[in-house]
Amino acid sequence: MTYQPPKIPTPKSASQLENSKPYDFVSFPKERPNLQRPYGHHKYDQSRLHGTIYLTLKVQTSLHVSTGAVVLGSDIGSKISLIKTMVQGVDSKLSIQGSSLKGCIRSVYEAITNSTLPVVTSRYKDKIPQERLPCKNKEKLCPASRVFGALDWQGLIEFNDANCENIGFSTGFMPSLHRPRPDKRDEYFVNGKVAGRKFYFNTSKAIDKGQKEGISVQQAGREYTFKTEIQFKNLLSEELGTLLIVLGQDKKYPMALKVGGGKPIGMGTMTVNVDKINQPQNLKQRYLAYEISENDELTGTKLDQFIQKQIQTAHSSLIQKPQLEELAAILRYPSDRQPPAGMY
Repeated sequence: MTYQPPKIPTPKSASQLENSKPYDFVSFPKERPNLQRPYGHHKYDQSRLHGTIYLTLKVQTSLHVSTGAVVLGSDIGSKISLIKTMVQGVDSKLSIQGSSLKGCIRSVYEAITNSTLPVVTSRYKDKIPQERLPCKNKEKLCPASRVFGALDWQGLIEFNDANCENIGFSTGFMPSLHRPRPDKRDEYFVNGKVAGRKFYFNTSKAIDKGQKEGISVQQAGREYTFKTEIQFKNLLSEELGTLLIVLGQDKKYPMALKVGGGKPIGMGTMTVNVDKINQPQNLKQRYLAYEISENDELTGTKLDQFIQKQIQTAHSSLIQKPQLEELAAILRYPSDRQPPAGMY
């Protein structure tokens, strides 16, 4: 019997290593979070910012926000036998729940400010740094909790559902995705503690293997657009500026949101355009008139100047620059990164 030497694994190329996992971690700031009492809902403070942000969200890679239901394709006008559905309005146009947008946006806001985690499972509680455990006292909240809410605290911004402007939907096929296995992956932990916050990369496209290798899903295809609004009240300039950075409005850190399911295979990338901001200059007068004053509506050059001013303030007093740079490398868009092949 002829001796056969053991096969030596071929070293992976740089591109293979880059695509070996579809996610990376954003580290926690070294300093403890600055816990403060949030500003209340008892009045509109004239020294703070209030108003409405009008947004257009553009789908860059196929989007599926699941209802959790699987129905007959014929029930929603599809030729597919069984299909996982998205929310549709009375006009049969697709919709993204405000809660989905809030969760997506909050996670980014938390990562680039010195904030705690919003929730921790009991299984991994001992691996979370003590100062990153969720806020439980509404009198002592981290930056993200003061804005988005916490236990017994409503928060200062409200999200509406995003409604699609396109009629109908497209059909996609999502491969079976494995659950995360932190205990079996070294990159999840550093010195026995979690490595940071996990985010999936934005990629140039999403994987679509076809009906034989996936689950049929109702989805918004590339170039679909959604409209929505965010109401804010009693925000500091740096808080609004940080929100605008999260929405991809900082030209130095162009980022896109990751929304819905299928993130490991490149799905859910959405870019954001701020169409206008209504910001009442005189709160008393605003509630005495039905029509919005021209001075209260920011568009064009006035809008751009207002946005950049808030962003500049955020960088000087609230943003954690190392964490922002780490996150921007993951969520940057446009991206030439390819989705991972064969790793779901």
